[in-house]
Amino acid sequence: MAKLLVTGMSGTGKSSALAVLASHGHRTVDADSDTWSVWAPDADGGNDWVWQEDAMRTLLDEHRDGHLFVAGCAANQRTFYPRFDHVVLLSAPGEVLLNRVALRTTNPYGKSPEEQALMLRYLRDVEPLLRKTCTIEIDATAPLAEIVQRLEEIAEGRVPNPNG
Repeated sequence: MAKLLVTGMSGTGKSSALAVLASHGHRTVDADSDTWSVWAPDADGGNDWVWQEDAMRTLLDEHRDGHLFVAGCAANQRTFYPRFDHVVLLSAPGEVLLNRVALRTTNPYGKSPEEQALMLRYLRDVEPLLRKTCTIEIDATAPLAEIVQRLEEIAEGRVPNPNG
């Protein structure tokens, strides 16, 4: 019964992977939603996307059956790293991310030039921080079925090549 956080930049395929994992019978939570996250003031006078900590604590404390896959990227996610068995980073180059968000129909984020510039800034500034703190990184340019298989192998404790 593993608990995995699947994190990464917009367009890496977190939501797509969750959908397939759910179809395989796994419990999945998309934390990049208003149900689990809110905009909150940050120290610089702006706003950060953060997990609702009480809700996330309850989810992680009360989960008992099967594997749990939580996907998202939030300013305070590191607070919860000790509660996950693995923190899995999905990563892909900027041009791949921009192409994916331009084509997706399930999420409007990333369509405007301002949002695209922000995505590239996050890729430059935030992804390296995620890379330093993740337990495993998966190349998200791989086919979705392969990514899902890797996530299931990680949850089952079968990680043949953690960084390959």
